Amino acid sequence: MTQTQLQAIARRHGTPVVVIDHDILRQNYAGFRRHLPKVQAYYAVKANPAPEIVRTLYQAGASFDVASLPEFMLVYENIRHLPPKEQQDFIWDKIIYANPTKPKETLQALDQYKPLVTYDNLAELKKIKQFAPHAGVVLRLRVANTGSQCELSSKFGCDPGEAVDLVLAAFKIGLVVEGLSFHVGSQCTNFMNFVQALNVAAAVMKESKERGHEIKILDIGGGFPAAYDKHVPPFPELARRINAEIDRLFPRDIQILAEPGRFLVATAATALAKIIGKAVRDGKTCYYIDDSVYHTFSGIIFDHCQYHLKAFKKGKTEICAVFGQTCDGLDTISQSEELPDLEIDDVVYSPNIGAYSNASSTYFNGFPPAKVMHVNE
Repeated sequence: MTQTQLQAIARRHGTPVVVIDHDILRQNYAGFRRHLPKVQAYYAVKANPAPEIVRTLYQAGASFDVASLPEFMLVYENIRHLPPKEQQDFIWDKIIYANPTKPKETLQALDQYKPLVTYDNLAELKKIKQFAPHAGVVLRLRVANTGSQCELSSKFGCDPGEAVDLVLAAFKIGLVVEGLSFHVGSQCTNFMNFVQALNVAAAVMKESKERGHEIKILDIGGGFPAAYDKHVPPFPELARRINAEIDRLFPRDIQILAEPGRFLVATAATALAKIIGKAVRDGKTCYYIDDSVYHTFSGIIFDHCQYHLKAFKKGKTEICAVFGQTCDGLDTISQSEELPDLEIDDVVYSPNIGAYSNASSTYFNGFPPAKVMHVNE
């Protein structure tokens, strides 16, 4: 959206407000499919669970990666209009429950849908057999997360050396291992993580087939980097490497899926906030805005992400600090933003804030989350 359009929204609807542009969502999805034509995109709903986003991506052709029962039901309720005879295909083709650890109550609730779920240890496998015996299972591998913004390998994934034993264990108790999965870590700019992970998965699949069980699905997870700035390596470069490894390592009939979240939604949203306070501390100008790290800027805390602020006002800039509206000293948005001289009620904006941002908003200090505006739906 243009600066003029953003300013008009701020005047009309007040601040704080997050503007989500669905044209950009569609462009990002189309770009993913264009560069990875053999990979079906399962949108990672946790990145931004707005029902409007789910519907737009579904209409564009996306499937969905969910990590909780509420996320599963959010997707199911928003796209369940398919005829009853297609319901089973709808679940398998449109939703994967990719959280390797699940409460037994969640498994019991999911079992009627015969879902596709992940596991990475024997205890979880036995729990799935007991509480969701109609599920198909996908084994998650532990792979390198070096250089990724959010590391996941210390929490999830089995050691590749025990993978085939876990595949055999599933078949032994009457479950069917439909696929393998891995995740190289969120916002992965070290593309060798993908190359190494694909080689690990290919080796596990080869051994599994030699021991009597051919695996037909490969889930290459998320981690596809959003273009926050010029320092992020271009996605087409990563796609070329992934495509080359897929062609080299796997049979032509393998079904490959991925779980892009940040890549699809990060650049589709812009946050608008108003200056509510101004002070000078230790010679540095400090601004206070009507949003916070407990709200739209939560990704600073939870996602290790730095969102930059820009001003609509022109003029000479200086290094300044920006704080949120709460009384907590932790509520620091930036200690080094370049902004012109601003006054109370001036509006600032932060682009590329669609992922892991307002999705984590709270009501801390009694402040409500920012309003959300959807445009070009």
